[in-house]
Amino acid sequence: MRAIVADIRIHPIKGLDPVSVGEARVLASGALAGDRRLAMLDVDGGFVNGKHEPAIHRIRARYDLGKDTVLLSQMDSSKEQPFALNDDLVDLTSWLCEALHRPVRVTRDDESGFPDDAHALGPTFISTASIEAVGGWFPGMTLDSVRRRFRANIEIGGTPAFWEDRLYGPGDGVVRFRAGATVFEGTNPCQRCVVPSRDPDTGEPRAGFLKLFSDYRRETLPAWADRGRFDHFFRFAINSRLAHGSADAGADDRIIRVGDSVDLVTRA
Repeated sequence: MRAIVADIRIHPIKGLDPVSVGEARVLASGALAGDRRLAMLDVDGGFVNGKHEPAIHRIRARYDLGKDTVLLSQMDSSKEQPFALNDDLVDLTSWLCEALHRPVRVTRDDESGFPDDAHALGPTFISTASIEAVGGWFPGMTLDSVRRRFRANIEIGGTPAFWEDRLYGPGDGVVRFRAGATVFEGTNPCQRCVVPSRDPDTGEPRAGFLKLFSDYRRETLPAWADRGRFDHFFRFAINSRLAHGSADAGADDRIIRVGDSVDLVTRA
């Protein structure tokens, strides 16, 4: 059994749809280039995303990364509006304000993006088998729905379910692992918010989602997972950061590609 990178997903605009890519460059910060590069802020400077704004689920985004553009539309309309992601963001901001019926400000960070965990700027990792297992817990839920609910960056194929729970240590310990030529440190099982409980297309909540997920997660937690890292069981996928020294590698040495091996290095 060989763990490999099965898919790479980045979210150019935090809170909106992802796009799958065949490869991604790892920035010196540890973030994937282009991931959560743009974010919406409210008048107080807080993030406007699915945690606090369910209407975001009703916005569709289709990207052309070669042209650095996005087509935005609303769920109840087939009209798509194009925007350049590297130009003045005034028009994009105006469209989002109108779609969300509230004032927002769009900001950009090309060096580290806007991750949810400020102490682990690297990509989030999850296994294909884990996605399949969670899909089986909820009748009628597609694998695409599971992926879009939990919004992980790198999907690992060729492993049993919850293999990614090997990628953090006890206490505050981390596990070093290599994806392609880049070494990361797995820091913790990712604490989830309300977003996964909502339909990714409509924002409609699924009754009992959090409890059912937590119950199954507790029952199926593998022997290799450290239960001490679970103050609750609404945790899924792994947060990471770039291992010390990896930021000094050349940019060409920090590219992760679909098909690359994922290998444990050492516990730290």
